Amino acid sequence: MTSLKPCIIFAAGTYFGNEPCADELPGDAFVVAADGGLDHARTLGLRPNLVIGDFDSTQTQIPQGVETIQLPPEHDDPDMLSALKAAWSRGYRDFRIYGGLGGRIDHTIANIQMLALLAHNGGHGMLFGEHTVVTAICNGSLSFASDALKDDAANRMVSVFSHADTSYGVSETGLKYELDNGTMRSDTVLGVSNELLDERPASISVSDGTLIVTFPFEATLPTSKTNIKASETLGPLASHVSALLNKSR
Repeated sequence: MTSLKPCIIFAAGTYFGNEPCADELPGDAFVVAADGGLDHARTLGLRPNLVIGDFDSTQTQIPQGVETIQLPPEHDDPDMLSALKAAWSRGYRDFRIYGGLGGRIDHTIANIQMLALLAHNGGHGMLFGEHTVVTAICNGSLSFASDALKDDAANRMVSVFSHADTSYGVSETGLKYELDNGTMRSDTVLGVSNELLDERPASISVSDGTLIVTFPFEATLPTSKTNIKASETLGPLASHVSALLNKSR
C-alpha cells in the first residue's frame, strides 16, 4: 500500500549544519538511517524507524527496538539504494535525503542517478545540500509557489539538465528565462543558472524524458507530479556481488 507520508533518509555523507532536528521533521515521517547516517541522526536527536547497511562506517550502537537490516560487506547496491528499496517496499514514494551531497563526487553522482531511478518508477526524491536541493522529474512537472522565496533571498538559482539522452517537451515558466516546449540533451548545457522571481509561481515540466533540477535550499519545497504509475518495487535488496563483476585476484 502506498503511503503519502514522506521518508527521510540520513546518509553517511557530508552534513552542513542545516539539517532538521527531531522537532523539525514532519510528524508522520518515516526515518531511515543508512549505515553511517545513524551517527548523524543521533547527533540531531533522532531515533530512526529503520537502520540499514553493512555498518562499515557507523560509530553508533544501534538503539534497541529499532528495526535493523544487516547487509553483507560485499554487494552490488550502495547503502543509499538499499535504504530506498527498503522504504519503497514499505509503501513510501516521497524521499528527502540528507548527507547525500558534497564529499566524494562519485557518491554524489550515484545519488543523483538514484533520484532518476525514483522518478522512472513514479516516485520523487530530493537531495539536500548546503545551499542547493537536487531533484529529478520524469514525464511530469515541478511547481514552485509564488512565495517560494523571500524577497531579499540571495540564492535564486534554478538549473535544469537532461538526464535522458534527449528530453522532449521541456517547458520553464515563471522563471527569469522561459522555455516553451523545448528539447534538451544530456550533452548540451542550456538550463544552467536560471532564477526564481519575486511573487511569481514557477513551473518546470517535461513531456517525455528525465530532468535533473537544482533549486535553492531556502525555497519552499515545490510540488511534483508525474504521469508514471508507481512501480510495486525497486527490486530486491542486494545480497551479493553480481556475476557480471569479476573480482581481481
